Amino acid sequence: MTESASARDDKTPRTARGERTRRALLRAAADEFGEKGFHEGSISGITRRAGCALGSFYTYFASKDDIFRALVADMSGQVRDHVALRLPDARDGIDAERIGLLSFLEFAREHKEIYRIIDEAEFVDHAAYRAHYETTASRMAARLRKAAERGELSDDVDEVHAWAIMGMNVFLGLRYGVWDDSRDPQEVAAIANALVANGIARKA
Repeated sequence: MTESASARDDKTPRTARGERTRRALLRAAADEFGEKGFHEGSISGITRRAGCALGSFYTYFASKDDIFRALVADMSGQVRDHVALRLPDARDGIDAERIGLLSFLEFAREHKEIYRIIDEAEFVDHAAYRAHYETTASRMAARLRKAAERGELSDDVDEVHAWAIMGMNVFLGLRYGVWDDSRDPQEVAAIANALVANGIARKA
């Protein structure tokens, strides 16, 4: 284990109260970085928003870079969990992708700061930026393969399809989740899902 990894492990909350404080700091960091960006955002701004002392910050995070890295991973996990809750309602593999996009649109509308944070991660912490997209695409690819095994999708679906669908979802979330949230997300998801259905659904 590296020294940096060991330091991060040592800062893992050991009590429910500690986890609440860490969670408050992450929420405050999302607001701080979402509003000001990484470079203009500050630790003092985060602690002020979280309503906790500066010392509490260093109990859980080593630096501004450290909390930013943790925030990217946390937001990625929030998206994953938000989508996962809805997927059991899917009728089949095609419908799962409609629900996945719909869930993401809803998440993006509630957490518009995610785009600025993830975009900045490309330059602030490229490893975290890459991990966000690679893990998302990996989950989608696994979901598509399982649907293909059930006979719901074409046999040739693979990682390329997952990245293509994810790319479409990312820009639809930007357009209809962040820039303009007036259009019915159900309609947006249905239109995009028709592209998926016509592209990779098993042909009769």
